[in-house]
Amino acid sequence: MGKVTFLGTGTSQGIPMIGCSCPVCQSADPRDKRLRSSALVEYNGVRILIDCGPDFRQQMLANNISDLDAVVLTHNHKDHTGGMDDIRSFNYFHQAPFPIYCEERVLESLQREYYYAFEEHPYPGAPAYDIHLIENKPFEIPSTDGSHIAQVVPVRVMHYKLPIFGYRFGKFGYITDGSSITDEELEKMKGVDILVVNTIRRTTHISHFSLYQALEVMEKVGAPMNFLTHLSHQIESHSQLSKWLSDEYANGRLSVKVAPAYDGLQVEF
Repeated sequence: MGKVTFLGTGTSQGIPMIGCSCPVCQSADPRDKRLRSSALVEYNGVRILIDCGPDFRQQMLANNISDLDAVVLTHNHKDHTGGMDDIRSFNYFHQAPFPIYCEERVLESLQREYYYAFEEHPYPGAPAYDIHLIENKPFEIPSTDGSHIAQVVPVRVMHYKLPIFGYRFGKFGYITDGSSITDEELEKMKGVDILVVNTIRRTTHISHFSLYQALEVMEKVGAPMNFLTHLSHQIESHSQLSKWLSDEYANGRLSVKVAPAYDGLQVEF
């Protein structure tokens, strides 16, 4: 058994977007207030953060998260790595470098953006990372005390021309920022109970799944329950989208149950 907490379910600018007066950005429904995409996965006794964006500090405080065992990064865009400086808090409490799991391309980006954390003699108080390079094959993440181990399966996804990773944790699968995925890679998600897939709007987008593309991915996998994340203000409000998805399933036009995720949502798997 495991549990996922959606810490952020918005696209790179979040919702509301600065300066926007559209109905979604002006919505009073708290489910339409979306921080940048991130999730906490608690699996096999290990607490794993998926992505560490610019809202990381706010997400930790809002959800009363006082400890983590590791961070796994999907890719090197700022809305997924912009909070890495605040890892310092966990350095302080653990009195050790903090485990970060990512591929070589992402590490190279971190070394540029957070160069001061990688210097031979870092400035006192700079974040300290324990980097674990991953490839497209399963890997293990231990708990901080070494008493538990979680196996993670990376899934290769394309974000326009950028290769990124989705991840599977047992019966839970998570894909963000995808625009295409091969059938071979999607096969790795078969058998999950919960699948999360990104969508940004109903119409096509160069680097993100449209709503209909995301639903197609979900139907191919066939998970009993599915959630949408990385939503923008260009798609309808949470309540409107929820109703449409429910009606599509009830009328047989959608073969799997789908709902938009929202910040703070917790689901067991």
